[in-house]
Amino acid sequence: MSEKAAILSPEEISEKKKVLENVKEKLCGVILGQDEVIEQLVIGFFAGGHILFEGLPGLGKTELVKGLAGLLSLDFRRIQFTPDMMPGDITGNYLIQEDDKGRKDLVFHKGPVFGNVILADEINRASPKTQAALLEAMQEKRVTVMGTTYSLPRPFFVLATQNPIELEGTYPLPEAQIDRFLIKVTVDKVDSSVLSRIISERKKGIPPKQEPVMGSEEVLAIFDSVSRVYLPPAVSSYIGRLISATHPDSEHAPEVVRKFVRYGASTRGAIALAEGGRIAAVLADRPNIDFEDIKKIAVPAVAHRLVLEYAASIEHVTERDVMESIVEHVPELEKDIPEEVKVRGDSS
Repeated sequence: MSEKAAILSPEEISEKKKVLENVKEKLCGVILGQDEVIEQLVIGFFAGGHILFEGLPGLGKTELVKGLAGLLSLDFRRIQFTPDMMPGDITGNYLIQEDDKGRKDLVFHKGPVFGNVILADEINRASPKTQAALLEAMQEKRVTVMGTTYSLPRPFFVLATQNPIELEGTYPLPEAQIDRFLIKVTVDKVDSSVLSRIISERKKGIPPKQEPVMGSEEVLAIFDSVSRVYLPPAVSSYIGRLISATHPDSEHAPEVVRKFVRYGASTRGAIALAEGGRIAAVLADRPNIDFEDIKKIAVPAVAHRLVLEYAASIEHVTERDVMESIVEHVPELEKDIPEEVKVRGDSS
């Protein structure tokens, strides 16, 4: 079947949009005043990627992840990362077990990573060695312990929370692990009116219980269907130039990149833009990805993949600042673009 033949019909797009909007609406009942955060969560999750939340403690990050797992009827596991945690506390360990006849053998006991939605809470409070225990799980959806490989259940997602690196007792995540998160969501404090609603409407701040809206099979079906959202060649070219512009030696790089960026985004950044763009297109009720969909998710999908020079911290330039400049600098269409990619794509 050709890609065009597989494109979702307008009716199918509208149906998927209703489902996603319903999830968004329910999550807005879990955590108040964080509509943009919730939209980024929905985009990242249904794009099939892992998500990294950053923000100060007490802003509702944990409740939001728990709420998502409950709404989708997925097996939820929480791992509280601490400095003394070991890799086996995540993946599981072989333990000596005695059977009914008194014979002893090593038996593998699965760790908390064997779930659908893994909340890696305060992930940057653990040592880099322990953080690295999630690398294989996040990329290959499996873990290897003492030479034996075990597959993880489907779907499998890591939704991690981290404190700002300036807080005491935190370790920076390795670049290889940060790159495995499809998007990074920054959770900021809410304003006084939202705080007033929380203390007025919720006893002890506890969110109301939300009834599930779908099961794991329906979640997997959505993943399969949204992959049929069409990526026009012109938009694909735009994604390529955006990622290329994050590298200081690229012809597309603006001055801010040449000055402040040491290493640009990897291929995973381009994949994240394409997959996240598909969900953004569905939310916009379109059967194809548009330039605006890519611009909408460019910062949360790419900024955390940039490695900045020390000069950036001196001048208070962040990864988000750099990525916003790149989006402003890179044109939607190339000057000398081939004729076949000038059209955004025919959804018929």
